[in-house]
Amino acid sequence: MSNQDPDLILHRGLFTTLDRSNPAATAVAIKDGLFTAVGHVGDVMKLAGSSTKIVDLKGRRVLPGLIDNHLHIIRGGLNFNMELRWDGVWSLADAMAMLRKQVAITPPPQWVRVVGGFTEHQFAEKRLPTIEELNAVAPDTPVFILHLYDRAMLNAAALRVIGYTKETPEPPGGEIVRDAQGNPTGLLLAKPNASILYATLAKGPKLPFEYQVNSTRHFMRELNRLGVTGAIDAGGGFQNYPEDYAVIQKLSDEGQLTVRLAYNLFTQKPKGEKQDFLNWTKSSKYKQGTDYFRHNGAGEMLVFSAADFEDFRVPRPDMPPEMEGELEDVVRILAQNKWPWRLHATYDETISRALDVFEKVNQDTPLDGLHWFFDHAETISDQSIDRIAALGGGIAVQHRMAYQGEYFVERYGLGAAEATPPVRKIMDKGVKISAGTDATRVASYNPWVSLAWLVTGMTVGGLRIYPQRNCLDRETALRMWTENVTWFSKEEGKKGRIQVGQLADLVVPDRDFFSCADNEIADITSDLTVVGGRVVYGTGEFRALDDTAPPPAMPDWSPVRSFGGYGSWVEQDGKAKAVRASAMQMCGCATACAVHGHDHARAWSGGLPVSDFKSFWGALGCACWAV
Repeated sequence: MSNQDPDLILHRGLFTTLDRSNPAATAVAIKDGLFTAVGHVGDVMKLAGSSTKIVDLKGRRVLPGLIDNHLHIIRGGLNFNMELRWDGVWSLADAMAMLRKQVAITPPPQWVRVVGGFTEHQFAEKRLPTIEELNAVAPDTPVFILHLYDRAMLNAAALRVIGYTKETPEPPGGEIVRDAQGNPTGLLLAKPNASILYATLAKGPKLPFEYQVNSTRHFMRELNRLGVTGAIDAGGGFQNYPEDYAVIQKLSDEGQLTVRLAYNLFTQKPKGEKQDFLNWTKSSKYKQGTDYFRHNGAGEMLVFSAADFEDFRVPRPDMPPEMEGELEDVVRILAQNKWPWRLHATYDETISRALDVFEKVNQDTPLDGLHWFFDHAETISDQSIDRIAALGGGIAVQHRMAYQGEYFVERYGLGAAEATPPVRKIMDKGVKISAGTDATRVASYNPWVSLAWLVTGMTVGGLRIYPQRNCLDRETALRMWTENVTWFSKEEGKKGRIQVGQLADLVVPDRDFFSCADNEIADITSDLTVVGGRVVYGTGEFRALDDTAPPPAMPDWSPVRSFGGYGSWVEQDGKAKAVRASAMQMCGCATACAVHGHDHARAWSGGLPVSDFKSFWGALGCACWAV
């Protein structure tokens, strides 16, 4: 036996390497967490030694492991075991049945919470539950439901334990909806920011530390089930550094991370941002850590005065006049310390003002090589793209429009939605760009939903918002989720491709990404996920290779035990493949449209030069507007 023998050989596969000098292979060898051979079966199999584990892929497609450019994985992990996920559930009836089952097993004083990852447009009924329906299902158990970043719904029991009453004052930037007598109804609205939604959620019970460790392992396992092998964590509200990083640090120290993680530091206190970054640049070192857990700079919140939350159901918020001064104070600290940053920015009006600041700082402290970038950028202009290119920055896009496209179209029109964000144009201008989810609240963590959005231009509700010119072919979309992301964590050449010398991260999807139907892309899961040459998820014929499963979800009433994550896959015995096409054709409205039947998505997506598509149809006597 030679100590040069590969640890693992995977052979007889269709490897999409994304290495342009070696684009296809049929076998790989892995040693010490790296690809050591990528080529033909005959050549690679000659390398096998007596200790090499050999896996026959029997002609299956193999892709590089997927990397999410914007995932709130640390916060999501701390809470995953407490959350009932409606991600990938295609009818409100099914969602409410799940809620009813969870209420029945949730002990007091615990809450049942559905915290984002879904949109009402994914449901066949095209609506959210009513407060009355929540009260009927859960008369005594507090229920909290977060819908995107626009609203939260609380049943009467939740209102009681939180203490919202007639005397509760209106929160800044939000609304507690009240009845005619002034009593809270249970509906909370973001107007325009989500602070009231987060602050209310933060009042709920938390898991003890050892349960948070278990919860984070289950969240990573769920990501591995979907082919995710890496992510850049974007911090989050109520996620304090370093105390809320203790769980992920423990897992890193013990070698139990199954998703590679680069984390950005997110300021927590309005008007205290400058001090946060002064402290952090002294106590933390950029890039400190390992290939599994390392520091990635600042953001996505740099200063609260620059945060333009993406609630398309309300008008675009104007950032306050103090934005530039506060942002400059922070960016100067970061640039002087050679820390890259990411900045949440939905609208071009915010981006252009931030660029004024970046250009000013660049005159004194050049930003060359810093790998800073904007997140989201749904309405970015050509001019702003050019300015980012000139400064050497990047743009990280996420599939928030797959969940909010209908609201954007309703407010701004189909024409305005055609390039939100203008992915193809950003690419053509040579700006660094990659893709992710912004999960777990504003969208689902399922990477295949994002890939389907990039390829088809459709929302999860079935509305085609992008013309073909702003959609991507499947290989380009895959690069957005693999090698492109590495620039954003300054790891180019280290991962993102199946290539000799790169980290051995790969996924064998349950169907061929390159040949399955468009409407099947979002339903893909992984049959085999490998991180650093280690099998971190295996099912079906690969189940015997997987010995990394965490203990059962804690506590014993955890929704994860009953339902799993995306698509309620545990309840469906692992075979939940959504009847997506039929769900898109269904509708819960009372009457069919005389013109389009119940196919409202098709009607709404007609290429009409109007600013308000629903009113336009209504003016023609079409009932699609009324849904």
